[in-house]
Amino acid sequence: MKKRGIGIGSMFYGVGYGFSRQDIGSAIVEICEDGSVIVRSGEVDYGQGSDTIFSQIVAEELGIRYDSIQMITADTFTTPNSGPTSASRVTYVVGNAMLKAARALRKTLQTVAEEILAEKDLLFVDEEVFSESHPEKRISFERLAKEAHNRGLPMVEAAWHDITTADVDPETGQGDAYDVYAYATHLAEVEVDTDTGKVDVLRIVAIVDAGKAINPLNVEGQIEGGVTMGLGYALTEEIKLEGGYLKTKSLGEYMIPTSMDVPPIETHIVEVPVSTGPYGAKGVGEPALIPTAPAILNAIANALGVRVVDLPANLENLHRLIQEGLRES
Repeated sequence: MKKRGIGIGSMFYGVGYGFSRQDIGSAIVEICEDGSVIVRSGEVDYGQGSDTIFSQIVAEELGIRYDSIQMITADTFTTPNSGPTSASRVTYVVGNAMLKAARALRKTLQTVAEEILAEKDLLFVDEEVFSESHPEKRISFERLAKEAHNRGLPMVEAAWHDITTADVDPETGQGDAYDVYAYATHLAEVEVDTDTGKVDVLRIVAIVDAGKAINPLNVEGQIEGGVTMGLGYALTEEIKLEGGYLKTKSLGEYMIPTSMDVPPIETHIVEVPVSTGPYGAKGVGEPALIPTAPAILNAIANALGVRVVDLPANLENLHRLIQEGLRES
């Protein structure tokens, strides 16, 4: 017999390290004489798309093309330490450092452009700087960069952003443990075979508050990746220890989901900008993952009337749980 169930999982997540642990992001932005830009960060982009986000932030502030930016990351000889790529902190912390560095350079360029164009109300858009009230007065970004270099102005800016919080009260455990929080809710629909214990996840609906999605496609990919990790956490992934020895010796035994195991994922990006984030953004790394397993397990409980308390809810464990439920009834 097959039974269907629906479950919900919700979470809130403190972005960054919290609890007074030092949490600082850094960036170095350099404008070259030809108008190209070099961005340096100690942060590692291992697939989550942080290089894309950093380039977009700098390009937006300077009014230049995204593809005119060269990213240099995780080079201990030339890049500043920005802390690990973890805790959903990269966009929020290092993105703010990028914003500060780019704005400082823009301020320097603005001073030069005001003198050349004899205008104050300047816009940096599409590789040009021009007056909002007199748009015919304009100068190319490349020419402006060259002029700034010729004047000997500093065209390199380093910036830091610190979100280190005060520790909580040791007596009460209360206080502002984190600088900002992220929120997410996932819904899962499952079908459970009561004879075998096999669980088919029919679909996942993932709703994540990104603050502001600087790159919506990037955020969608983060959510889909997090859901896939949560799927494995709920149903298949298990490290077995026996007598102090590791029995799960390969990924073939650990059973991570493949693309064939991933159900349809419906993503919804909620944007509630935070005043302290770059353009209102905050991280979505862990929030994309955390609610998935609870939603799936709640859906299984809804289908069977029996709650799973041990992970993973694989064939062996779930079949045993079903049989125990039948004996008790």
